[in-house]
Amino acid sequence: MLSDLVNRSQPLARDARVLVLGGGYSGGHLTRLLRALGTTVRCSRRSLSSPEADLVFDSTAGLIPTSRDLDGITHVLSTIPPTTEGHDPVLTHLGSQLKERSLTWVGYLSTTGVYGDQQGRWVSEDDPANPGQPRSQRRHACEQAWLDSGLPVQILRLPGIYGPGRSVLDSLRTGTARRILKADQVFCRIHVDDIAGACLHLMHQAAAGPGPAIVNVSDDRPAAPQDLLQYGAALLNCKLPDEEPFELASHSMSAMARSFWSENRRVRNTLLCQQLGYALLHPDFKAGLQDCLRQESQSCS
Repeated sequence: MLSDLVNRSQPLARDARVLVLGGGYSGGHLTRLLRALGTTVRCSRRSLSSPEADLVFDSTAGLIPTSRDLDGITHVLSTIPPTTEGHDPVLTHLGSQLKERSLTWVGYLSTTGVYGDQQGRWVSEDDPANPGQPRSQRRHACEQAWLDSGLPVQILRLPGIYGPGRSVLDSLRTGTARRILKADQVFCRIHVDDIAGACLHLMHQAAAGPGPAIVNVSDDRPAAPQDLLQYGAALLNCKLPDEEPFELASHSMSAMARSFWSENRRVRNTLLCQQLGYALLHPDFKAGLQDCLRQESQSCS
């Protein structure tokens, strides 16, 4: 819960000015955390009518923040995805302006998909990227562009993101959940609270100097998707959907869904949680789904 994260977090220095480029699910959560702590934040969306929006960034429409919009910024987080050609819109349109500023920290949200299929093996930041899916190849190209930019960049590699309004609880409620069984298949996840919390933690760490270039932001417990469904159904006291063997279910999946199921890996968070000292607010899916249910119940009361 964001209030729990606020209560245990420390604000940045008084002169900190944060620019969040892409204030959607993850970027918006960080924006709300920082504002609750009293930090000045500028947050971009494609429209000023969107939640949290202070300025507009829509490269496809030619709507780009001005130099004045970037005045005074000390920290930047970019959540904006690559173009279909694999280019980074932020570096393309704002890279030169960012380089003119004295930035303490620049974060780029990427994906653990850049590790590719590991057949269930554990991976860490020391393992080479081996992206198999075109979308992951585009992400890896953008990672490299950021690392080559000369900016004080940290790449945050994220697995599946969940949180209130975006979890198995929602698909169970709507009857769209599918209990697909594939032997030894696991997925890794991270609660949106811990994305925001990790970003803030790494911003604090950067005050003492540059940190590691790449950081996995994942929870402690890779798990089979049916384990989440079973636990979610118990929380909601609802019936589980019927089991579907993957071999049959795959025929009715979208190409995107099949691509997710084609890769299997476990992602280590040792660097973030043990070496850099970040304590996960939701260390596994059980804690995270309990939080989702609590937040959603409060929003309906």
